[in-house]
Amino acid sequence: MADLLRTGTRSRALTLVLALLALQLGQLAVPAWACGCGAMVPGDARRVAVAREESVVRWDGAREQIVLRLTVHGDAERVAWIMPVPRRATVRLGDPDLFDELHKVSAPVQRTRYHFWPQDGDWPLVAGDGTAGAPPSPPPGAGAPVGVVGRQRLGPFEVARLTATDPDALHGWLDSNGFALPPRLTGALRPYVERRWEYVAVKLTPQTAGTALTGALDPLHLTFRADGPVYPMRLSRLADAPQSLGLYVLAAHRMEPASGIGGERPRVTYAGRVTARSGPLARLAAGAPFLTAIGQEFPYPERISGDHELRRAPADDTFRQVIHEDRLRTVTGIPAWLLTLASGLVAAMATAAVFAVRRTRPHSSEAPPPSAQPPAQIG
Repeated sequence: MADLLRTGTRSRALTLVLALLALQLGQLAVPAWACGCGAMVPGDARRVAVAREESVVRWDGAREQIVLRLTVHGDAERVAWIMPVPRRATVRLGDPDLFDELHKVSAPVQRTRYHFWPQDGDWPLVAGDGTAGAPPSPPPGAGAPVGVVGRQRLGPFEVARLTATDPDALHGWLDSNGFALPPRLTGALRPYVERRWEYVAVKLTPQTAGTALTGALDPLHLTFRADGPVYPMRLSRLADAPQSLGLYVLAAHRMEPASGIGGERPRVTYAGRVTARSGPLARLAAGAPFLTAIGQEFPYPERISGDHELRRAPADDTFRQVIHEDRLRTVTGIPAWLLTLASGLVAAMATAAVFAVRRTRPHSSEAPPPSAQPPAQIG
């Protein structure tokens, strides 16, 4: 009987382990469907994930430009993604040097800050780790449910520009043209279809066959008319991993997101006027000289509620991050606090020694007792 019980227990345990293993393998096979710019999918049963998204939005009051660069990781050899835009867009390759210049301009200032008393990581507190112009869109209802307004090849990118009046038809076109998107994308696209937005659909393959797409991809430069500056983010709610957004905004004034759209609070990491006179940043900033750099994290992408609508900040205050390196103040390599305590201790010991000597030394200033005088002789 005992043997039967042990056999049954082992069988149930083995079944549980196999079930958990199958569940884990199934999760590993699920692709990352979205990035901060829109929906991204691998072209086969492999995996792709967006590790970092950097974009530049330039706004001149009527026309918007977006320069987008993605850094991806995975083993997929082909990737496709779709980005909604409010009006018909023109698309070209962007200049990768633009982001190098932006990084240099907005880099934090490094400063050293000294402290007197020891902090975590300083001796003897060593418990820490020691590191302190496009044409307008067609009128609603015109044409077929899905219209192809242009196709072009840009380096490794195959770009299709689309219109759509039916989200199901748009999903069907994407699926039949190599964009094997998940069924839930139809619902995510519906708000854009209802607002008569258009779409830039991109397929990307590496220059060398058999090579996985990884690292920073070539940037794409989109230009379109808009009623106000906006950065599409709604499709990012399909992502199955936390998203990180780095957004640079070029405009006549300092800009800010109108809301957090379901992510952590947007933070300004740089604000100031562009002073470069040559190079890709100077060319893009012409007529829109104020640069605002914004960072935001989306730990729960499913909470993303809309697109980033940008607005003018209350004031054109400049800002630059300052990163302090905390160091313990020393004198010839010896902590100043230790020297201070040692000096105080020596002074206290010297004072105590002086008082001790004074207490044990005889008092020489005391007068001797008067000597007895012999009685006077009376003759």
